[in-house]
Amino acid sequence: MIAVMVVVILLAVALPSYQDSVRKGRRSDAVSALNAIQQAQERSRSSFSTYCSELASAATLTNCGLGLRATSNGGYYILEISDTPTATGYVAAAKASGAQTSDARCVTMAVKMDRGTITYGSSATTAVDWTDANRCWAK
Repeated sequence: MIAVMVVVILLAVALPSYQDSVRKGRRSDAVSALNAIQQAQERSRSSFSTYCSELASAATLTNCGLGLRATSNGGYYILEISDTPTATGYVAAAKASGAQTSDARCVTMAVKMDRGTITYGSSATTAVDWTDANRCWAK
């Protein structure tokens, strides 16, 4: 009985820590997806006068489009281009979905391009905090 109690106590301590580590590891799915958006935006920008707002549609000769999926490869994040992209900038966000929504500190991860400067942000809600990039963007 004592051995069972020891195992239960160890699980009670170790399981939340393990789950937190798994959620933190899944953030790389958002980082990878946002990097893909950044690269696609730069490729597209070389052909059009502004950055693209269309994530999923493919580019044509006259219409801008990135041709990317609206979800990350692992399926833990929903991707979007927020605000209206301009000739000098855009905001791309990855919002947690499914099991990743329990990552309370990093529900939203985002990247902002503004006149050649890239800013990383994150948030426990959908409103992005651009002042603390290290919260979710561990380097």
